[in-house]
Amino acid sequence: MDESRVLVMGGHGKVALLALPLLVEAGHEVTAVLRNPEHAADVAETGAKPLVADVEQLGVEELATLFAGHDAIVWSAGAGGGSPSRTYAVDRDAAIRSMDAAARAGVRRYVMVSYFGSQIDHGVPAESSFFPYAEAKAAADAHLATTDLDWTVLAPSRLLDEPPTGRIETASQGATAGSVSRADVAAVVVHVLAEPATIGRTIRFNTGATPIPDALTESDLA
Repeated sequence: MDESRVLVMGGHGKVALLALPLLVEAGHEVTAVLRNPEHAADVAETGAKPLVADVEQLGVEELATLFAGHDAIVWSAGAGGGSPSRTYAVDRDAAIRSMDAAARAGVRRYVMVSYFGSQIDHGVPAESSFFPYAEAKAAADAHLATTDLDWTVLAPSRLLDEPPTGRIETASQGATAGSVSRADVAAVVVHVLAEPATIGRTIRFNTGATPIPDALTESDLA
């Protein structure tokens, strides 16, 4: 995707704050949606435009109005380990509403930031505190795959606060769940927007040996 208008949901999250300046540097006009107005200055420092809105409270029509005029949506929002009810409300319900809203607003490109193990048969025990998140992400990712959007699900391994390496390994290359820096995840977000080969794919990845642009080509994702 050439220079475009990109809307990042969850704009004050750790991955988003790393992705925003990279998106701006790539030439995109970037708006970051965040819930807490006290965080707007942090977002503005990245070069992105902060927009205060609570995705948990917005319906499909309101989200569609928010999305109108943009070229791509990046969903990096989440409840952040809150209560199970809020996890379902944000990571599943609001995410699904955003997909329906993107379709209604005519915004075809949609990138979901998920996690490596996200799938319907995720295997997380019901008694685990991680179960609501696993269930919510699985439902949201599954819904996205049924839409007509130009979607990509990014499924990184355990996230680390380490410097970027610029290199990853995808499940298509044989990667199993490991770890990856948030900085590298942010770089992957930017690169998938520019790589049509990533459309319609779930990309599971961790730190590896392949430069990010090379790992996201048609041949490496096959």
